[in-house]
Amino acid sequence: MAHPSTYRPRAGSIPTQPGVYRFRDKDGRVVYVGKAKSLRARLSSYFQDITALHPRTATMVTTAASVEWTVVATEVEALQLEYSWIKEFDPRFNVKYRDDKSYPWLAITMDEEFPRVMVGRGAKRKGVKYFGPYSHAWAIRETVDLLLRVFPMRSCSNGVFKRSEQIGRPCLLGYIEKCSAPCVGRVDAEEHRGIAEDLADFMGGRTDAFVKRVQTQMYAASAEQDYERAARLRDDLGALTKALEKQAVVFGDGTDADVIALAEDPLEVAVQIFHVRAGRIRGQRGWVADRVEDLDTAGLVGEFLLQLYAGEEGDAIPREVLVPALPEDAETFEQLLGETRGSKVRIRVPQRGDKRTLQETVAQNAKQSLMLHKTKRASDLTVRSKALEEIQQALDLPDAPLRIECYDISNLQGTEVVASMVVFEDGLARKGEYRRFVIRGVDGQNDVASMHEVITRRFRRLLDERIEHGDLAGGEVDPEAGPMLVDPDTGRPRKFAYTPGLVVVDGGPPQVAAAQRALDELGIDDVPLCGLAKRLEEVWVPGEQDPVILPRSSEGLYLLQRIRDEAHRFAISHHRSRRSKTMVESLLDDVPGLGEVRRKTLIKHFGSLKKLRTASVEEIAQVPGIGTRTATAISEAVTTAPRTVGVNTATGEIEEG
Repeated sequence: MAHPSTYRPRAGSIPTQPGVYRFRDKDGRVVYVGKAKSLRARLSSYFQDITALHPRTATMVTTAASVEWTVVATEVEALQLEYSWIKEFDPRFNVKYRDDKSYPWLAITMDEEFPRVMVGRGAKRKGVKYFGPYSHAWAIRETVDLLLRVFPMRSCSNGVFKRSEQIGRPCLLGYIEKCSAPCVGRVDAEEHRGIAEDLADFMGGRTDAFVKRVQTQMYAASAEQDYERAARLRDDLGALTKALEKQAVVFGDGTDADVIALAEDPLEVAVQIFHVRAGRIRGQRGWVADRVEDLDTAGLVGEFLLQLYAGEEGDAIPREVLVPALPEDAETFEQLLGETRGSKVRIRVPQRGDKRTLQETVAQNAKQSLMLHKTKRASDLTVRSKALEEIQQALDLPDAPLRIECYDISNLQGTEVVASMVVFEDGLARKGEYRRFVIRGVDGQNDVASMHEVITRRFRRLLDERIEHGDLAGGEVDPEAGPMLVDPDTGRPRKFAYTPGLVVVDGGPPQVAAAQRALDELGIDDVPLCGLAKRLEEVWVPGEQDPVILPRSSEGLYLLQRIRDEAHRFAISHHRSRRSKTMVESLLDDVPGLGEVRRKTLIKHFGSLKKLRTASVEEIAQVPGIGTRTATAISEAVTTAPRTVGVNTATGEIEEG
């Protein structure tokens, strides 16, 4: 580790303007990103006597080997640049709030000709209106089922919609009047869009007008003695009322706000947020993060606001944000959020009344969330640290293996041999660093030779990166940034640039020996290696006749098992995908008029042989470039071909082709 004095900037060289700074480690990786109103004042605080620094700050500055900064014109620009750099570099010492689960949204696809209402998860996309998030998918599905009585818009997938359009008959929802059936022309696109907009308005909080309208129509139908219609409207009114009951009223004045609360301990911080729109609680989310920075409550709130609202726009940002403590640059946040929303946004701490009471409720949820998180073995920071220390001691490593790479081989009776590489950093999966390999130089089922090939290919790439950027062969290395492990043009990490602290292979002595031989042939002697055998969960190291036995209750063994199992899962998913595509290609070789380009289009469209077998001729004919005659030939080829059955030697499962 470097002492901060070795890379401290010269006196007077740091500007006094606002800006954003980055600390890098000896390998050039960004480990911390921060912003400051005055760069000189903020950066100078990091280079005081190291014994006077907070332990977390001291760890960061000793891990770093260089510091750089960028001057900006305003504090708002600094805020924007800080977020973009945190998102791009994912620094180790920045607080990173991550969802403790994937929350479902209610989405209305207003960007389609016939908008669709659906429940979904994951990233948002433009042109779609989102409501929520909600705690449980079943709760929002119940609400949608109730509202489709009153707002009978499309809720089916594109495949079902097109099929109904082709055969001229609506699906079941069309027959029971929970869909206006635009697929068969009962309503045109404009009328259907109007229904979708009404549902969006209702979910957005404008509910009174719809309730009054249904009441008026019900009384009018009763007065005209149209009792069947009056009864239907009565049921519709009941559905609206029941849907509204699911959304608790917390503010009678129609407040539009996000209510945020924190629960902290010395190691972690839990955050809960309630989304209140039109006075009703529309959704709830929670995060738990490691306290890798020396921040007080106000600083943690600032980091949270930065990550919560970056990338949002319009009504996704509320008029008011209620927080437990004001961040240092609250006015800057208000300005940035106001510009993004298009109207004024206030950030404040509630002092009394209903808003204070609700924030106390949110704080109780945060405390419960932190307590539950602490009971999760794999997510506990202290447990992860203990696991890495146990691995270090058991394998006699010079340092704790902060980056662990694990490799696994998957094949079906020697065909479609593939390998996986998974990466865990600080005991957590780093899925963006996962890699897949297709084994090319090995014939048949030979896991040992396959392991030798994949280790050779991975670490040859590491050597190539080092040589290309001056880390080997007498090249020049930037003394401040270290070897060029980050692309200077894009700022992104190079794919195989980082040296792992430990390599784990799935297997026993043969696989370990093959991996060690590959490293020896490449002249790499600074990468520790071990293997984890499934039968007795023994840890094998190169050149040792006896395995390392970790206790069954060992956190280190538990972490190695999780990494090995993740590599196994990732390898099998890749293998299944390739096997399915190969089977489809072989079955379609003899179909007349089906060339390589259209065959690939067909595979991409359906994704698997199973889905292609169940598809109708009409569905196959919808693929671009494939007509009815060719679709008929394809359907006959895949349905009449004999089905192959094999045993996956990696899992023991019977697989049908």
